[in-house]
Amino acid sequence: MTDTPNVLSELSRAVTDRAAAAQAAVVAIRATHGRHLTGTLWRGDLVAASEQALPKGDEFQVVVPDGSAVAAQLAGRDPGTNVALIKLSQAVSLAPPAVGEAAVGMLALAFGADGASGVTARLGVVNQAGPEWYSARGGRIDRRIVLDMRLALTEEGGPVFDTAGALLGISTLGPRGQVLVIPSATIKRVIPPLLKDGRVARGWLGVALQPVAVPDALQGAAGQASGLMVMSTVDGGPAANAGIVPGDIMVAIDGEAVRRHRKLAARLGPDSIGRAADLRVIRGGQIVSVQATISARPAT
Repeated sequence: MTDTPNVLSELSRAVTDRAAAAQAAVVAIRATHGRHLTGTLWRGDLVAASEQALPKGDEFQVVVPDGSAVAAQLAGRDPGTNVALIKLSQAVSLAPPAVGEAAVGMLALAFGADGASGVTARLGVVNQAGPEWYSARGGRIDRRIVLDMRLALTEEGGPVFDTAGALLGISTLGPRGQVLVIPSATIKRVIPPLLKDGRVARGWLGVALQPVAVPDALQGAAGQASGLMVMSTVDGGPAANAGIVPGDIMVAIDGEAVRRHRKLAARLGPDSIGRAADLRVIRGGQIVSVQATISARPAT
């Protein structure tokens, strides 16, 4: 029993030390009406934030670790990976942390900005550390990292570290308040196109789709029980130009079955632009193949 208080005290001190170290990477992004959200200082002049949490606009005020407010400008946003980049008008000092790897059961520390120059802290367990996955907006996320902790809206976008101080990525809120981590590898991958073009171009077919059941009589030929019905097409878009019409049920792209939007999104990454795709669709009680040339999703 005498060892227990020492172990708890050591854990408490370790968390306190990590919070002090993390403060150098946490910034507060000022929003309207005195509100703020959290950003992660990725390099001396660049802040990574949660795209879904960042207000619309091009100009921001960022409170950096020394407490001063620095003017900043939007560098780019990518809803697919939920990463936004803000470029500071003047660089601040930063020693980039080592990059860590998540493992189920490990302790993780998520930090947020308190609105001034201080930090908030959350301690939890890595509940899931799975393989890469695709968001509903078509972005490839290098690992599915789920944390067993709560997170305030103002803390979203802050850095997440392991107990050794290695950076796992930045926090974001998923469905039903689930706390996810956007891995460091994902952020690193999207930074170049965001800095160059302000966005990440991905493939686009120009269709609105809805999951539906494949008619019983065609399930054997289709090799699946569900597909994606075309609800509408964009005039002049790849699907419309290829002859796809509302009512078609898409069941495969390039020989790979598609039953949900995410499966299709996985085939429409940046490298798909300009490529010819073979679409298998159900039309008029038959399965037909249609060739469509994938184009870049229009900027919005």
